[in-house]
Amino acid sequence: MDKIKLLVIDDNIELVNALKDYFKKNNDIEVSLTAYNGSDGFNLVLNNQDKYDIVILDLIMPVKDGIYVLSEMKKNNIDKDVIVTTSYNASETIREVSEYGVNYYLLKPFDLVDLEKRILDCKNRQIDSKKIDFKRNNLQLSITKILHELGIPSHIKGYQYIREGITIIFNHPETIGGITKELYPELATHFETTVSRVERAIRHAIEVSWNRGNWDLMEEIFGHSVDIDRAKPTNSEFIVTIADKLRLDSLQTI
Repeated sequence: MDKIKLLVIDDNIELVNALKDYFKKNNDIEVSLTAYNGSDGFNLVLNNQDKYDIVILDLIMPVKDGIYVLSEMKKNNIDKDVIVTTSYNASETIREVSEYGVNYYLLKPFDLVDLEKRILDCKNRQIDSKKIDFKRNNLQLSITKILHELGIPSHIKGYQYIREGITIIFNHPETIGGITKELYPELATHFETTVSRVERAIRHAIEVSWNRGNWDLMEEIFGHSVDIDRAKPTNSEFIVTIADKLRLDSLQTI
């Protein structure tokens, strides 16, 4: 088995060196990248995604802090396991960090054996979730393909909102009844924008699609739910109808 590669971001040089020494003799784990502030750390996170598996992240650092790193990872859709190690244990900070989906929160000083256990736990979780990840990757490919065929360019904001919205409806059909009250706010939070901007951007993307998309595909997808000769589908109809089509297609391949 390949070693688990760590990216350590911490301004405590002594701790970073201690981690290097501790894992130097470890058969399963190694420290492959290090940074001593959040700015340099995120640059490594962004530009070296094939060189690490897990981020070991301090919160209080110079230049940029750990919250900055987590925020930028979210903005750039970087899905890596993160273990936060910090001496800062304010309840509000812990709550904020948890919203970024970090795997573990270790308070300093901690035993390196405990950190090792948490790293191995992350690896075991990755193995258990491979099947789920594979399904999600296939879903994302299907969504991307159908949106491109419908003529929605990937560089406009509405494309990202629609793609994420379809994913949510596909995985959680119960959300269908709450597009405005549930889906829009979730998308706004995910992309750090407002509900009104999400709604406008999706509407614009649908208008672009109606002007340049594949009409045969539109007839196939929307012909029974809206009159494509007279009216564009609403945001809700567009997202829900595509999610339903993909769900039916996935059932037919089982």
